[in-house]
Amino acid sequence: MLRRVESLRNFSIGAKDGEIGTVVEFFFDDEKWTIRYLVADTGGWLAGRKVLIAPIFFGAVDWAGNIFNVNLTRRQVKNSPRIDTDKPVSRQHESSFYDYYNLPYYWFNAAASNPPAVAPGATAASAPEAAVFGQSSSSEDIHLRSTEDISGSYIETTDGDLGHLEDFIIDDQNWVIRYLLIDTNNWWPGKKVLIAPEWVKDMVEIDSRVYVDLTQEQIKTSPEYDDTAALDRDYESRLYRHYGRSPYWSD
Repeated sequence: MLRRVESLRNFSIGAKDGEIGTVVEFFFDDEKWTIRYLVADTGGWLAGRKVLIAPIFFGAVDWAGNIFNVNLTRRQVKNSPRIDTDKPVSRQHESSFYDYYNLPYYWFNAAASNPPAVAPGATAASAPEAAVFGQSSSSEDIHLRSTEDISGSYIETTDGDLGHLEDFIIDDQNWVIRYLLIDTNNWWPGKKVLIAPEWVKDMVEIDSRVYVDLTQEQIKTSPEYDDTAALDRDYESRLYRHYGRSPYWSD
């Protein structure tokens, strides 16, 4: 199902043996537009330390109880590498994370959406092995973005500004970002609309801008998004027809 990222904010995170904190934000890959990590605030349990949890550990989400379950123990989370999530997460930090959980580095496979499961007894690739594959584990050339940091950015079309990024719409089955939710009210007395990630040309955090390959008129006349109703395939089809683009489900 398609859901807003904001709808998960402050959900309790349930490990196999108890609660470990709350959902703060997500890190996503701005090339594949897939969720790479959930950021958990451990609160008083680990003195407010924030930790990363990869999608491979995501369990069922209890939407009624506001609980995001993960397939980890409290001890695993407690002993995981310390990463300052208030700063850009480097490839070196990611390597430490994947080494700790004995997972293969997802960036080896350019086509991968989420890191694959590891067979029993398998070992994650080491830094030297990463270099052999031409993917140095210490490389800073990564594409992780924070949903929290990008939210609020101005939307710049091919002919001027029109709205700001309010939220992200994710597919909670494969944890891919399907849409950016745009609020146009401060620029044009109108509505909220959705745009697909593939229509984004660039994101510049220092300028708080998201550049899209669309005109103001295209966005103004696009189907309005009603955040009180379920986002269904009928709306999605109308949205893609309006922009004359092929929908993601046709790939």
